[in-house]
Amino acid sequence: MKKGDLLYTGKAKSVYTTDQADRLILHFRNDTSAFDGAKLAKLDRKGEMNNRINTFIMGHLESAGIATHFIERISAVDSVVKRLDMIKVECVVRNIVAGSLSKRLGIEEGFDLDQPVFEFFLKDDALHDPFINDSHIRAFSWASDAEIDAMRTLTLQVNDILKPLFANAGILLVDFKLEFGRDGDQLALGDEFTPDGCRLWDAKTRNKLDKDRFRRDLGDVVEAYEEVARRLGVPLQD
Repeated sequence: MKKGDLLYTGKAKSVYTTDQADRLILHFRNDTSAFDGAKLAKLDRKGEMNNRINTFIMGHLESAGIATHFIERISAVDSVVKRLDMIKVECVVRNIVAGSLSKRLGIEEGFDLDQPVFEFFLKDDALHDPFINDSHIRAFSWASDAEIDAMRTLTLQVNDILKPLFANAGILLVDFKLEFGRDGDQLALGDEFTPDGCRLWDAKTRNKLDKDRFRRDLGDVVEAYEEVARRLGVPLQD
């Protein structure tokens, strides 16, 4: 499969066309950003670690019955995925209070929720990904009623699948975001699942094992990602 034109450049990934119209290549870069690009850095091996972790998680979800766009990892930093018609909405599940939820509600970070909190956000960096609800999505035709219900249901199913996976590795799945796209007449999970887009804490110490290490200048960002991979049983080399 040949890598074609650059289609899109995100905060830490680039998306390329291929010689097959229904296939794309995700290129995981070493770029790291926070606060909507206000803080930037390049971290050696980060792209490779995200690609390896994403490969493992997408495979685990597929085996549990969740449709994803993932096809195969083809190099240390590249993966082939299906081309989806992406919905411009981010789906977030929170199991423990952290990040923006703590700030919005004035609840101390680390509060354990009795049940998951589900939220929608508009995917728009220029607007800082504002918090939205079902009514906004319907009013602006970003997704149909059936798709709204499906995104919520699928995101909560992913939570039910991944919480025990991480728990068995001694890791708390604090929160995460997902993006979905249309694959014909069904929705499929798109984008990625890596420590860039979720919060992961050590179950005993609650030390952070995700991109908050970069946001908060805690250091050892890639080392934390590698620790997550090791605990999950992700191969660190081919």
